[in-house]
Amino acid sequence: MTSPVEERWLRRFRDDDACATKLVCFPHAGGWSNAYRTWARGLPSDVGLFAIRYPGREDRIGDPFPSGLEALADDIVDALVGLTRYRLVLFGHSMGASVAHEVALRLHKRGCPPAALCVSGRRPSHALEGLRRHFGTDEEIIADVVRFDESRAPVFADPDLREILLPAVRADYRMVDDYPAGDRPPLDCPVYGYTGDHDSEVSPELMRRWADTTNAGFRIRVFPGGHFYLRAEEDTLLADLRDVLDRVKRGVEAAS
Repeated sequence: MTSPVEERWLRRFRDDDACATKLVCFPHAGGWSNAYRTWARGLPSDVGLFAIRYPGREDRIGDPFPSGLEALADDIVDALVGLTRYRLVLFGHSMGASVAHEVALRLHKRGCPPAALCVSGRRPSHALEGLRRHFGTDEEIIADVVRFDESRAPVFADPDLREILLPAVRADYRMVDDYPAGDRPPLDCPVYGYTGDHDSEVSPELMRRWADTTNAGFRIRVFPGGHFYLRAEEDTLLADLRDVLDRVKRGVEAAS
């Protein structure tokens, strides 16, 4: 039986008694858990698929925004306690990669580290110095979102939808800007990095610096595309994640 905290924070796309491995996905800034709803069809049937439900959107639209990214990670760890008896694999894209990393660090500190951390389209914390700031006026924020994802332009052009969606984007951008750069303790689980070859936010070279965040193995995969490469390349990405999940099941570290 799941706890109320777990129900509030986790959206289940697939899970049953046969799922000894749980993949938990972390959305990007302004993103929703439903971004991962199609992934179940491309993953093994014995892998549970979950996505984090950030406050202030979807059916949590009335919940207050977290005070910061690290506070958000604190709350998520509490929600994941019931799943730590399974093999946990964390996947985060963009802001979600930083959140997943902070969650992995906290799980490690509690003595229940994840089996693997998968990070996408985001620099590690020790490589954030000098990164441009995202937060600005509402119009600047919207322009930034649309620059990466043109499909959002009609959404923000609708006054009613804009009023619903913009507060979450604004809050997430502030968290990203306020997140402190610097070293974090190394993890003992393997880390897998993913990026698009034309992502203006992070180059493959910067993604390779995630290797410094773990005492275990590291592997990177570069796909065609920009910051949201994972949409057009979903099938290829999921094929690689199937390999990651198989390695986790067999206890094999990442291989370059």
